[in-house]
Formats: sequence, structure tokens, C-alpha cells
Amino acid sequence: MSETSLRNTDINAALEEAKEAYVTSAPRSLARYVEATTVMPGGNTRTVLHYAPFPLAMERARGCRMWDADGREYIDFLGEYTAGLYGHSHPVIRAAVDKALDNGISFGASNMTEARFARAVCERFGLERVRFTNSGTEANLLAMSLGRIFTRRKKVLVFNGGYHGAVFGFAGGGSPINVPFDYVVAPYNDIEKTRALITDELALVILEPMIGSGGCIAASTEFLHTLRQETTRVGALLILDEVMTSRLAPGGLQSVVGVKPDLTTFGKYIGGGMSFGAFGGRAEIMDLFDPRRKDALPHAGTFNNNILTMTAGFTGLTDVYTPQAALALNARGDALRDRLNTLCRAADAPVQFTGIGSMLAIHTMRGPVNSPEDAAKSDQKLKELFFFDMLAHGIWLARRGMMTVSLPIGDAECDALAAAVEEFLSARRSLLV
Repeated sequence: MSETSLRNTDINAALEEAKEAYVTSAPRSLARYVEATTVMPGGNTRTVLHYAPFPLAMERARGCRMWDADGREYIDFLGEYTAGLYGHSHPVIRAAVDKALDNGISFGASNMTEARFARAVCERFGLERVRFTNSGTEANLLAMSLGRIFTRRKKVLVFNGGYHGAVFGFAGGGSPINVPFDYVVAPYNDIEKTRALITDELALVILEPMIGSGGCIAASTEFLHTLRQETTRVGALLILDEVMTSRLAPGGLQSVVGVKPDLTTFGKYIGGGMSFGAFGGRAEIMDLFDPRRKDALPHAGTFNNNILTMTAGFTGLTDVYTPQAALALNARGDALRDRLNTLCRAADAPVQFTGIGSMLAIHTMRGPVNSPEDAAKSDQKLKELFFFDMLAHGIWLARRGMMTVSLPIGDAECDALAAAVEEFLSARRSLLV
């Protein structure tokens, strides 16, 4: 048997042992899962939360801590895939929501908070106009539809490995459940190949300035500037999906790289923990939704301006996640990622953490990670072993290795994560070759 085959056998054995310990430790989560499969396909209503042999069920949470159905405590380094920036039940946001509840939830009318929230979002992220939705998926759907109408073109350029919501997944080029737009799929961070695909047939180009769910892979500044120049040249729109990355700087990641898109989409944390999405940008584009126009586009949504999201979002963005708080949180994230990478280098392990600021992801491989194609070279079994080892150490993260730093996470929590990673690098040394 070859050395590679022996190593794979050892990793498989270690993984099976870790899973057996996991099953033994979570009987109530297993029982919940079995019961759930009788009424939901696979016991699941959100695909990303499923993993084998069964997912943990969380019973309660506070700050940056969560407790599963079997009473075990975890530090929440997932942060609801960036939406949980404020932690669980932030007292300032909770107080504002409690007060709002006293006056009703959804009026079927305009309310006194939505315009204040809209102004706060516009001023924070440099938008001329904004409209609210119920999710980032919905925001991207409307932004792309709007872009196709505004330019009177059909083709949409996306990137392999990109993700813009439930019906816009481009891992491996695309998904059968995607909205059936006329897509052109380009390689992320490849300037020349992408430039060749930007023609006057395109309605728009959409991308995250850092791929989030696909492994926290940042676009180069040169790449983003090229997209801005080329879309302007051919009359196409540039849409930046900052559903996740808007948390990475006071004005979103676009303010750091110096690229001004035509439209930006938002979601996740900006709703203060409630369901939320938004899209906005240039007035001449957004004003196609102005109902005072005879040719106005319709934009429906029962809960677009629901008072709980408007209140939680406005309070979070103006009173809690101030520009100063954004700078401090992302500096903490940068320091944590540097610390983890230092441990990996010291162990000479094929492990690294990518990302910007308060977002990071593990890759079990050597060499640069500049695209989803690079990230695919990771040892997936080793990454899965890391996931189960972290759970055993009380660290909650995404099965695929994504993590975020939320506002309640402090030095003690960062120390705990670093200690768990160091233990993984030591205990699994024979597998990390």
C-alpha cells in the first residue's frame, strides 16, 4: 500500500472514531433528528445546516455561547454565517425590539422607522437610494432583475464558486434550482479570462468582493478595479454582493478597495438579527421603482418594512455597530487569523486560514487560495476531522470550515479557539503531511 493510501486510511479511521464519539455525546440531538425526518425531507429545512451523521440541535444561546440539546456548551464562532454579528439577544437591540412590540409588529402601512433606517443605510454605505427585502437572496434577485431591465440586456456574468442566495449558487458552475437567467460563468480573480467575457451583450456583473460561504477568498483590488473599468466600458452594471462583506469595514468592503458599484446588495447582520435584505445604489436605476412614475416597476413584500426588522436594524447599525465598533471588531478578526496561521506555520502543517477582518475559513492544503478552484484542492476528509475535533473542544463553526468573530467574542474566546487549533495540530500531527 502506498504512503498516500496509508495516510488516507489513517484519516478515515480517525474520522470514524471522532464521529462515534460525537454520536455517543449527542443522544437528544439524534432523537430530535430522527423525529424531524418524519415531517421534513431529511429532517431539514435549511440545507447548509445538515451534516452526517446528524446535526446538533441547539436549545438556547446567550452572548457568544450556545448550549445543545444535551446541555453541552459551545463558543459560537459561526455567528449565523455572518448574520449573528451582534451575538445572541444583544441587550440594546433586545430592549428596542421589546419597546417596538408594545405598539404592534406589521401595520400594512408605512411606519415611523423605515425611512430613518433607510437613511442610516444610505449614509453608511454611500447609496443614493435603497429598498428593503426579506433576505439577501431576494435582494440579489431584485437587483439582478432590475439590472437586466435598466440595461435592456439579458446576460448576467457570475463567477464559478460564487453564491448569491438560495437560487444563485455557482459552485461547479451552477445549480439546477437557480433562477434561469442567461448566465456567463467566469473564473474568480482571473483578470484576463474575465475581461474576455465582458462584452456589450452583458446586462451586469455580480460578485462578492470576498467570496464568503465558498471559503473567505478575497478578490484582488486589481481584479475589482478591472471589473469596474470593463463594465463601464461596455455599458453593463457592476453589482457588489455585500450581504456578508459589508460588515468588514464601516462602509463595506467596497470602501476599502475603492470600487464604487452601480448597485450593492445587503442582508444578514444589518437586520439586527431579524430577517432582512436590501439593495440600493444609483438613483437613476433605483428610481425605476418609484410608484409615482407611470412606468414604475412593482416591488411587493409583506414584511419588507416590518417594524421588528426596521427597529432592530436601525438600532444595531446606529447604536451598536458604529464605524468605530466595525474597525475594532475587524482588527480583532485580523489578529485572530494571523495568530492561527502562525500556529499552522510553526507546526509545518498543510492548514491555513483565509479571510478579511471578522470572517475566516480553514483550508487543509498548502499554497495560495485565490479562487474556488484553489480551495477545492483541500483535503476534505481532513477538514471534516477538524470540524468534529472543534466540536469536541466546544467550538461551534460551519461544517465547511467557515467562522466569524461576533461582537461578544473577546480575548478568552479567541484564546480557546487558538488552544483548540493548536491541539488539533499536535494531536493530528501524523495526518498533517
